[in-house]
Amino acid sequence: MQGKHIAILESRLGVQLAELISRAGGIPLHAPALAEVPDGDPQALHAFLDSCAQRPPELFIFQTGVGTQALLDMTEDLGRTPELLELLSRAKVAERGPKPAGVLRSHAIRIDLATGDPHTTAELLSVIDSVALSGRRVVVQRYGETNRELEAALRARGAEVLEVPTYRWALPRDTTPLSQLLDALEDNEVDAVAFTSASQVRNLFAFAHDEVREETLSSGLSRVQVFSIGPVCTRALKAVDVRVDAEASPPKLGPLMALLRERLS
Repeated sequence: MQGKHIAILESRLGVQLAELISRAGGIPLHAPALAEVPDGDPQALHAFLDSCAQRPPELFIFQTGVGTQALLDMTEDLGRTPELLELLSRAKVAERGPKPAGVLRSHAIRIDLATGDPHTTAELLSVIDSVALSGRRVVVQRYGETNRELEAALRARGAEVLEVPTYRWALPRDTTPLSQLLDALEDNEVDAVAFTSASQVRNLFAFAHDEVREETLSSGLSRVQVFSIGPVCTRALKAVDVRVDAEASPPKLGPLMALLRERLS
């Protein structure tokens, strides 16, 4: 990928991804499209715990390490962590990957249902398939946005879904890099764009809409190679009529980086 200009929207691991691209000879254009914003409401959490005390959930699902830790921090601030731990001890606990699993283990919380690689919603639904959910409560730790695929599948099985928000995705406070990315796309100074989440797609297009530059974004993406980290991200791109040239498998940064090297060499 020597000399190729590659735009990346990744926030949390964006610096590391940019460094990998640089080491491979590429020129990274880092334009973070997401920011984690705390989304916990103490009163809502009080009400949630009170409700669960009256009617305990059958299953707790933890989707991210950041969100799992945020929930435990919130209950600690409210002085109600022992109640949460008691609820967890009486329910089945499922995780979607090593990060939430690591947080749970660090708090000595038993894990009953662990996903396999690549730890997507598909693997999560597979591991909870044996749990009877009809008429039962299921608590889902929400990450940056609602996992609609998971929620729909749980409701289809007759579950009552209780979503616990901990943080939400928003645009970064400094959107200058996103404006610079739109300029670069307009000036044909980008060779490829790598998307690492569906939320990045939605945020980027929302930003372009607010800036009245949707046509700049759409036409710019049509002229470059577009890489997706996995099927969920690909669906989000296709929903806004963006052609996906290559999709990583499994949906992780390592395979995505290998794909960039292969296609842009």
